[in-house]
Amino acid sequence: MLSPNDKKLEKLDPFYRPSMSKQKTSAEIISEARNALRTVRTQRPFTPREDQRKLFGPASSRTPENRPPSSFSLHASSFESSDTRPISSARLSPLELRPKALASPAPAEDPCLSFPKPPVDAAKMRRISSARARLFRAASQGALLPDRTLPPAEPKKTVESKETVVKGDPMVKINRIYLTESNAMGHLKSHPLQLTYDGGFSEIQEQEMFKGTTSLPSHLRSGGEQGKRCSRASSYSSSSDVSRLEARAVSKANLQEKDTEIEVDEVFWNTRIVPILHELEKEENIETICAACTQLHHALAEGNMLGNKFKRRSILLKTLYKLVDIGSDLLSLKLAKLILALKVSRKNLLNVCKLIFKISRSEKNDSLIENDSILESLLEVLRNEDLHANTEAFLYCMGAIKFISGNPGFLDEMISKGAVEILVNLIKQINENTRKCGTCLPNSGHLLVQMTATLRNLVDSPPARSKLLSISALPQLCTVMGQYMADKDVCTNIARIFSKLTSYHDCCAALANCSRCYALFLKVINKYQKKQDLVVRIVFILGNLTAKNHQAREQFSKEKESIPTLLSLFHTFYKLDLCAEEQAGGAQQPKVQRSRAPAEDVLIKLTRVLANLAIHPGIGPALATNPHAVGLLLTTLEYKSIEDCEELVINTTATINNLSYYQVKNSVIQDKKLYIAELLIKLLVSNNMDGILEAVRVFGNLSQDHDICDFIVQKNVHKFMIALLDAKHQDICFSACGVLLNLTVDKNKRVILKEGGGIKKLVDCLRHFGPTDWQLACLVCKTLWNFSENITNASSCFGDEDTNTLLVLLPSFLDEELALDGSFDQDLKNYHKLQWETEFKPVAQQLLNRIQSHHTFLEPLPIPSF
Repeated sequence: MLSPNDKKLEKLDPFYRPSMSKQKTSAEIISEARNALRTVRTQRPFTPREDQRKLFGPASSRTPENRPPSSFSLHASSFESSDTRPISSARLSPLELRPKALASPAPAEDPCLSFPKPPVDAAKMRRISSARARLFRAASQGALLPDRTLPPAEPKKTVESKETVVKGDPMVKINRIYLTESNAMGHLKSHPLQLTYDGGFSEIQEQEMFKGTTSLPSHLRSGGEQGKRCSRASSYSSSSDVSRLEARAVSKANLQEKDTEIEVDEVFWNTRIVPILHELEKEENIETICAACTQLHHALAEGNMLGNKFKRRSILLKTLYKLVDIGSDLLSLKLAKLILALKVSRKNLLNVCKLIFKISRSEKNDSLIENDSILESLLEVLRNEDLHANTEAFLYCMGAIKFISGNPGFLDEMISKGAVEILVNLIKQINENTRKCGTCLPNSGHLLVQMTATLRNLVDSPPARSKLLSISALPQLCTVMGQYMADKDVCTNIARIFSKLTSYHDCCAALANCSRCYALFLKVINKYQKKQDLVVRIVFILGNLTAKNHQAREQFSKEKESIPTLLSLFHTFYKLDLCAEEQAGGAQQPKVQRSRAPAEDVLIKLTRVLANLAIHPGIGPALATNPHAVGLLLTTLEYKSIEDCEELVINTTATINNLSYYQVKNSVIQDKKLYIAELLIKLLVSNNMDGILEAVRVFGNLSQDHDICDFIVQKNVHKFMIALLDAKHQDICFSACGVLLNLTVDKNKRVILKEGGGIKKLVDCLRHFGPTDWQLACLVCKTLWNFSENITNASSCFGDEDTNTLLVLLPSFLDEELALDGSFDQDLKNYHKLQWETEFKPVAQQLLNRIQSHHTFLEPLPIPSF
């Protein structure tokens, strides 16, 4: 008579049958995930490396006439000299009267210098100091300035050409040094210079800067630029101009400090800068010029002359522009770095970015770029210049950075210099401007292609991925994809970024939390359904998102037309793949030589998504009852062999396995179970162990049905399952044991375990895998329990050897101290303990009790005495 516990165990559910009547333990949930529902892995789509460095690769959707060129000519004449002075926002008033030429007894002086006539308005004349009034009057009459000290004047306003205003005595500028008129004439007596008045202030220009020294080109001389220009006269048309200038006045003490700095700059220019420029004018050899450029850069930095505020910047830039025509990549990089340090703008900024882009197109120049640290200069352009005013310059600047990022040796430097933050900030600017304007800005798509391609290269680095997560870059990329849906190149690059990122758990979780991404990906699939290179990556991303995130599966399934979209895509690429095979004429290539077809790759990723979605209890049953979905899966198994397409066949079988888990009404899987079993026999007899494993798993679910059990016995599939117990592979033994367990539910089929040594192989599995896999040990005990239901004698049921083995193994496995004495970490030890307590221990204890109660123990014979 059976005990109550024995009777309870008599009604154990068949293998894989879900029990919905009670709350599942964590061990049961883990067990079911292992037994029936599995996610599927696949490789990330391969992106071939482009042979040539271009703004847009050969796979670009842009036609040559609709994209900026990657090849162009660039010469010194391409640069503008107008950029050499800072742009002033002040609008100058036209001169009221044509100025007369200044009479001068010195014929060698420049005859183009002239002065305006004095204003005719008496009120204006009264506002000007008496000294300045005399100067205007003398200039209008053509008289020379008398060589005597001017009388002191009342404090008035003095205006410098760069809008510097000083209150006090009228100022005279001598050798770029500002002096009061009362102190200037003593200096004039020993310096044969010409005195001119420019607007409201006095400026003395030199006749000869390098008199008595080595002759240099005029544009290198001090004051050369001013000496070639006519004197300028400023006319202030209203009192509001005067008020504006008064508001910007500075103290006389500050101006005197500035005078001292200018004097130091003058000496520094003549002693440090001019000799280097003289060397550059010689153009002797590349090495000398490169060394001079490096020396010039250091000297300008030392003299605080970099930037766009230095007056003689034009002299430097003109000299540097001329050297571009030499055509040396090494020299051009040094020139570009120096020109960028001088903060050029507009066309010149564009040309210098083009210059660097042109050099970076050659991979052999990567070492030159690394040695000159040009990357930092390029990032400075992106960080400080205005995006909308310099879109084309940004395009070529980003193109160069994209080429550099393709070299893994630059990744650490780029990330450390803030490349990730700079790019994401630019993307935010573009998103915000597009949102405000309601449409995509001109040329922004070209720029985004370069930026997203650069990010695609950067995300290979763990620090870059961390930065992207910390600054919430993934939602910004989703916004770009939504706004630039019509730009396939932008969408493809962002898909490549996401396909890399979602291969990592933290990044995958971050994207899964971006709820709008699912609708976005479906929209991309619908728009570009036949664009394999884009679609395959979107589907790969969806596979990653739904692999381990239950919420992601649910969110995706709730999107409108989500499942129909996937099935429509499946049908499209199934047809494309079928046509490709028909065009090949059925010629089978050797597996080593056969390359994966593009359509086939999409199908592999699609079946993975379907397999992952089927894990969700709300999606799996719906797919199992969907004739279109099941029909596509079965058709794939029909026309694909595991020898030709291993991954597609295995993924398809895994999807069928997940769907076969659900015992629901109107299940297409259940309706076609016998046909599915026929298809699976092809996998069982193959030489592919992964394919065999997937087929056995499906049989494990289907064998809950009586018809399938009959099919297994009729086709001798059970013998194959018994043979697999010798595989010494835990997962294979686990799945095969599950099929045998379901067969033993039928009393008439229990005898099959004695065929081929089934009992012995089950006991061997218990011995080998029990201490490390309590789930497998539990399955073995359940199978033996079903088999021994009508036991009368343990030895006759199991055999003497196997009975004795079980009587030794089961007590040792039931000893908690011995059973759980393994070298595991604490988490794994807790998991094993949970499995042991909830799954193995109850079944093993009842099996041991049954064997002991039906086993005859022979008493040992007494030792004879002599």
